[in-house]
Amino acid sequence: MVKSAFVLLIVLVIYWFTLSGYFDHTVLFVSGTVSVVLVVWLSARMKLLDGETTPYAHGKSLVYFAWLFKEIAKANMSVVKAVLNPDMEISPSVFKVDMKQSTDMGRTVFANSITLTPGTISVELEDGEILVHALLDELTGAQGFKEMGERSGWAVSDPMLAGPTPKVKKTRAKVVSKAASKTVSKMAGKGK
Repeated sequence: MVKSAFVLLIVLVIYWFTLSGYFDHTVLFVSGTVSVVLVVWLSARMKLLDGETTPYAHGKSLVYFAWLFKEIAKANMSVVKAVLNPDMEISPSVFKVDMKQSTDMGRTVFANSITLTPGTISVELEDGEILVHALLDELTGAQGFKEMGERSGWAVSDPMLAGPTPKVKKTRAKVVSKAASKTVSKMAGKGK
């Protein structure tokens, strides 16, 4: 718990300094210090300081975030290229991706990583699968999701479930869930 509290303190101090940009204003410095200490104290009092609430306590998460940033940049270029193309070569699809993560933190990091990647959105998590909406066909590759799932699980020390590699089940015209159906219907109505 002490290690997690210390890591949280350091991360919050760096975050506060990055956002504020002020190092010479006494009132802001004291306010920032009080707020950071208060957050760490409340987190400790609520018994929230563990490996799940401070996953950045080890370098694996930082390595994963660097890899994810690279993947976000690549996907961003694909989406920009498709959108700026006069032919508008977008090909939206809804599909399911199997998850091998066994903890809530592993599943959350994987789903959030998919959503952070431009052109893809995690719509729903259910029964070990993530329902994903993708803007382009090239963003639906099973290998990319397999690698992201393995890396995200590794980053948060998730003991990945043994079993076959994740599969991607594509669906073009057929909508996979009721929630997605309602969303697609609303979007189609606004497009007219």
